Amino acid sequence: MARKDFGAKPYTYPQPVFILATYNEDGTANAMNAAWGGISEGNEISFCISAGHKTTKNFQRTGAFTVSMADAKHVAACDYVGIVSANNVAGKLEKAGFTVKKSANVDAPIINELAVCAECKVKSYDPESCRLVAEIVNVSVDEAAMTDGKVDVAKVQPITFDPFNNEYYVLGEKVGNAFSDGKNLK
Repeated sequence: MARKDFGAKPYTYPQPVFILATYNEDGTANAMNAAWGGISEGNEISFCISAGHKTTKNFQRTGAFTVSMADAKHVAACDYVGIVSANNVAGKLEKAGFTVKKSANVDAPIINELAVCAECKVKSYDPESCRLVAEIVNVSVDEAAMTDGKVDVAKVQPITFDPFNNEYYVLGEKVGNAFSDGKNLK
């Protein structure tokens, strides 16, 4: 099989599309799109977030943020909060059509329109490496995205970023059972 080299790039599948939300100094909500992140421990999530973002300044001040999963229904809004800087555009969250409520667990907003949200406390941030590490203190899910008390990925419709082609794709087709299907190979 022939292969094509792309060099040292952050190209993997799937790349979750996370929306990080914080509070600005004046108490208004802000959010940004972040694709370079993921679970790094059982109750820990890590990101590569540069120091120049308004969101970075906010979580350094408050010590908290929320992480919502972008979804197919809100793909344009989720993309918008990633391409427009809050350093230049005030009220970008509202312009995207998002509304928020205050998290009961951390000093950060929860985006009402996105079904899955992790509420996080900052553990560390290194501006040189851009590495943000946070403790997940709670995960909440809109009950409309559940079936029989379980989160329903078909209702959540999370999206993934395709870094090879700068495109978004929806996740959702079940192809197996974790911690089970591999037992057939033992």
